[in-house]
Amino acid sequence: MASKHSTSAASAKRKVSSSDKHSDGGSRAKKAKTVTGPKHHRFDEEDDVASDSDDNGFSDSADQGADDGVARSNRGSVKPKENGRTKGQPVDRAQSSREAHAKQKQLAQERKAAKPLADEVHRTKKLWEKLRRKSHVPKEERQQLVDELYSIITGRIKDFVLKHDAVRAVQTAIKYSTPAQRKQIAKELQGTYAQLAESRYAKFLIGKLLVQNDDEIRDLIVPEFYGKVRKLINHAEASWILDDIYRGVATKEQKAHMLREWYGPEFALFKPGKNAEVTADLSKILADHPSKRGPAMKYLFDMTNGLIQKKMTGFTMLHDAMLQYFLNLKSESEELKEFVETVKEDENGDLLKNMAFTRSGARLVCLLLANGTAKDRKQIIKTYKDTFQLMCGDPHGHMILLTAYDVIDDTVLTSKTIFPEILGKNEEKDIENIVFLANDLNARITVCYLFEGQSKSLFPASHAYDLELLAEIHEIRKKTSKKDADIRRKELVTAMSPPLLAAVATSPADLVATSFGCQFVTDVLLSATGDKKAALEAVASTAAGNPAPPQSEETDPLYPPPPHISLTPHGGKMFKTLIAGGRFDRAAGAVKRVDPPLNFADILYPVIKEYIVQWATGPSSFTVLGLLEAPDFSSKKELLKILRSDKKTLEAAAAGEAANRPETGNGKKSKQKAKGAQLDKGKSGGNQGAKLLLEKL
Repeated sequence: MASKHSTSAASAKRKVSSSDKHSDGGSRAKKAKTVTGPKHHRFDEEDDVASDSDDNGFSDSADQGADDGVARSNRGSVKPKENGRTKGQPVDRAQSSREAHAKQKQLAQERKAAKPLADEVHRTKKLWEKLRRKSHVPKEERQQLVDELYSIITGRIKDFVLKHDAVRAVQTAIKYSTPAQRKQIAKELQGTYAQLAESRYAKFLIGKLLVQNDDEIRDLIVPEFYGKVRKLINHAEASWILDDIYRGVATKEQKAHMLREWYGPEFALFKPGKNAEVTADLSKILADHPSKRGPAMKYLFDMTNGLIQKKMTGFTMLHDAMLQYFLNLKSESEELKEFVETVKEDENGDLLKNMAFTRSGARLVCLLLANGTAKDRKQIIKTYKDTFQLMCGDPHGHMILLTAYDVIDDTVLTSKTIFPEILGKNEEKDIENIVFLANDLNARITVCYLFEGQSKSLFPASHAYDLELLAEIHEIRKKTSKKDADIRRKELVTAMSPPLLAAVATSPADLVATSFGCQFVTDVLLSATGDKKAALEAVASTAAGNPAPPQSEETDPLYPPPPHISLTPHGGKMFKTLIAGGRFDRAAGAVKRVDPPLNFADILYPVIKEYIVQWATGPSSFTVLGLLEAPDFSSKKELLKILRSDKKTLEAAAAGEAANRPETGNGKKSKQKAKGAQLDKGKSGGNQGAKLLLEKL
């Protein structure tokens, strides 16, 4: 189970110190080198693992290397070589070096062969070497190899899993196992999972067992970590697998069991009764036992602070614990001030950056921004420099940006810190970033929120939690923010508008190709500030051309060209809204037009005039109806004249007839035409827009 979190400093590899130097000015002389013999070094029992296709010479239970038994060369300067050997060195010295090396290796092999299960381990590695090359082994042969592997390891898996080379064979066995075989292995390993989690190699075996999403195996493994959370979360190897299990595998009740251990030793030693509710909500626990507040809060702070000081800040469990601690702090208390300073003073800002990508962590950052002073907010928001682009598309990180919009009074700071990164710092990057912002489910909220607010179209049911958190933030900012919310929003919109309008004017086709893109373009053109003429003309140009699908024989059926924008529901809706010049206000019962007016009807009509009848009888017939209803449309009489001259076509479309559709060369209507005819039909069997247009005539 891979983890996306930053690597802990506690798990850093050991470094090998360089050779010492004498303090009297002269360094130690280099040791004389042999002619052909390899460099002397110690061999441990796993040194020949490479011959068994293992690329690592370490073992969880490695023995000490064999004694050299070879006298080292006298210290002194190395003399130049003559005829393949060092000048002045006897010929038999090189020979004795080779012999010593061979003897040394033989001793290591003998000691390795004397270990328990030596032959079985050797055989499992040979089987693993074949099984790991999946594409080179036929299915029947692979099954035979797996059966042989199970015959070796069954009943003695515990003897294999703590050996770094043998545990890989066990993982391969699990990979090709049946559900019954996996459960057999999981039951055989019961009682050892905490020990396996601490192993550098065996911890991956736990992941192999849990990745299959078997509830029975999960319920065998997870409870073995109860009572050991404090120890394992501080362990360099076990901490990551423990957090992966907590984040992605454990049930709600199992998570509560593990998180409760952050509140004190008694929660690790004493378990709730079978019928008792297991909760990790610290406020509920303290409400039932007020006397435990002091010890529980101190224990919780010590655990979280310990991990922060060790730079182990990427754990979801840590972020959940920190949120529980913050929610139970008293306002204006010394504990609160100490906690805020602990978060802010983390070097390199790794803690805050990691918190942005978990649910509890992002909520905690939002609450810190809402409750903090102007100085605190500035320091927190600057920590996320070069991270805002990732946060935009994250299910949790985008909420930090929305909170920054809503609570930071210094809109210049917000616009200069956030907007250049999420929108781009050059023209080429602007288009790429803005197309991403327009079409990503989460990233689009970070832009359109300033235009639409908390609309249902921007926050669907899947983002209900966002609205709950925003409501909490807005309640807090009444006491901590001074600037009026509408003024703050307008200032941010003004700062954001120029690059957005430029992007719409430069690359309209990319933006209107999707439903989200059309919504984004509509928001920008209605709510942005500045000169919109170029952007409006660019959007109108996407409507050019014949709406009828192309009938070229060269068209690739596997990769058909994109449909004309008038044939898409999102395209027609966008044009209708822009022609109306505003959004419908349910309270007023009318369209609330923007100021200054867009006058988009006069911009769009010349572009679609040639094919206006096809528009009037197609899926975007309401666009033509919008032209007739627009109060600022200057060519209304001309449009009515064109429609009256082709009234029969409108009547056929309104009645749901497709007889007017052109046929293909073989006399049969194309599938695309037939599909278009179905799109034209409304619920009552005809084109509703065409019916309303006939009433206008």
